[in-house]
Amino acid sequence: MKVTVERLGMNSPADVSGLERLFSGREIDPARIVAIIGKTEGNGGANDFTRALASLSAARAIGEATGERPEDVTERVALVWSGGCEGVLAPHMTVIARDDTIVAREGGGLAVSVQRTRTISPEEIGTLAEVDEVAAAVRRAIDDLTVTEPSEVHYVQVKGPLLTPAGLSDAAARGARVVTSDPNQSKAYARGATALGVAVGLGEVDRGRLTDDLIARDLALFSSVASTSAGGELSACEIVLFANSPAAVSGLRIGHARLRDPIDAGGVLACLRSAGLAFECLPDAAQQAAIAAVFAKAEVSLSGEVRGRRTTMLSDADINVERHARAALGATIASITGDPAIFVSGGAEHQGPPGEAPIAAIVRALPA
Repeated sequence: MKVTVERLGMNSPADVSGLERLFSGREIDPARIVAIIGKTEGNGGANDFTRALASLSAARAIGEATGERPEDVTERVALVWSGGCEGVLAPHMTVIARDDTIVAREGGGLAVSVQRTRTISPEEIGTLAEVDEVAAAVRRAIDDLTVTEPSEVHYVQVKGPLLTPAGLSDAAARGARVVTSDPNQSKAYARGATALGVAVGLGEVDRGRLTDDLIARDLALFSSVASTSAGGELSACEIVLFANSPAAVSGLRIGHARLRDPIDAGGVLACLRSAGLAFECLPDAAQQAAIAAVFAKAEVSLSGEVRGRRTTMLSDADINVERHARAALGATIASITGDPAIFVSGGAEHQGPPGEAPIAAIVRALPA
């Protein structure tokens, strides 16, 4: 297996000119694209329709290049978008392709598997039913990549559905009970359930310990490598699992670390070193250029404090806490990587210890 990763800037949620240049220059085979993970300048809320626009635009561009219908592309390619480009965060997409015709002979490198769950009904969002579906998909991905140790898995991106007004109406018509009647609040339950699904699938959490009432409440249970989001544009969960596998061609590697708060530069450096960059203090220009992608979650403590200092992130009536956190973390990461095209999403329920969050980076091998 050979995995290719290309990071492209976007001038709008509908901008696919970078994709089209990749296709015309034969830099990537559109038929081998398995995932696109990107940031749009939407608000990141339940009513953020920039994500659906970006998905449709990308699906059409790939379909025009391959002859597929856009709806068939969306069944084959995981299109994961996070809204909210606060501060220095740059709208972009990271295009990931997988070629199974190339066989690894030595070393090993980045491997990726994309899996999907069945359709998740409104009453299943944020419940054990969603946990179990994601856990099963994670186990399929591990089998697909011939990964033998959970420690080889460094990042699992999950995007699943949240409760929409239409979904709430459907559930009410059937007399089905949902976790909340607030679409925006449902994001926390959806993110929490899918993160626990990753934890169960990787053996980080015992399924027998879980109940519906623990989801998004008992945050002492978590995955160390899950990064989950929820959007109204999906009806099933899409799982993109990244690992270093001996079955993959070398050239790219992935690593991960923990961020203890949005200004944790040490966590960013630890992540880059985990992915294979070797430096004493900070990456130099050549090492920065070798960073193919960075994926992170932004989170704040339950008190809203950062390093013992009070902040207004939780009490600001004008700006949502997730937007504060994304802006702060984006600046921290970009100051080290030298590139603001970073995937930073908010809300880290069950994605690490309370107040902390995951970060992962894909790095290209530098010449010896």
